[in-house]
Amino acid sequence: MTLRRFFSGTPKPDPEPELVPRPVAPSEETATVRRIVSELEALPPDRARHLAGFAYILGRAANSDGVTTDEETALMEKIVVEHGKIPEAQAVLVVEIAKQQERLLGGTEDYLVTREWVEGTSLEERMDLFRCCFLIDAVDGSISAEESAVINEIANELLLDSATIASVRGEFTDRYAVVQAMRAENAKS
Repeated sequence: MTLRRFFSGTPKPDPEPELVPRPVAPSEETATVRRIVSELEALPPDRARHLAGFAYILGRAANSDGVTTDEETALMEKIVVEHGKIPEAQAVLVVEIAKQQERLLGGTEDYLVTREWVEGTSLEERMDLFRCCFLIDAVDGSISAEESAVINEIANELLLDSATIASVRGEFTDRYAVVQAMRAENAKS
């Protein structure tokens, strides 16, 4: 409807152009994605849910500073391949879905996804995921205060005790931005 008709009080709709559906040929890329999705759907539901939660939490760590870099994404994919024992093409899809979900639902879903993932996992699995979060955030050589804060939240939601947290964190002491800054300042003196 045009503005003139709207204001003149004669609500006569503009004629709609006739839409003719065009057949869409599936591209090779679409067929590949569909094949990967069907392979993922073939996973046992518990395994698929575990893998999805794992990737989501990695995405949460990667996006802790508001940016997920290509390097973080590549490392996430590698970790998901190793952890999930799935082909790289599937890992790419899982990671992309997880990153998008974390970006869209982050603040509201973070705690829920992490706590649900914890159910049925061993301490060793939770420690591995915690360590992977550090690896993701340290991929650029430095862990910022923002990244550290999110990793601490994840650790608490993974129900890790203080000693376990300190042990894993100690493996990455030299990657903390604040430690690097202190060392650089001491080197100047």
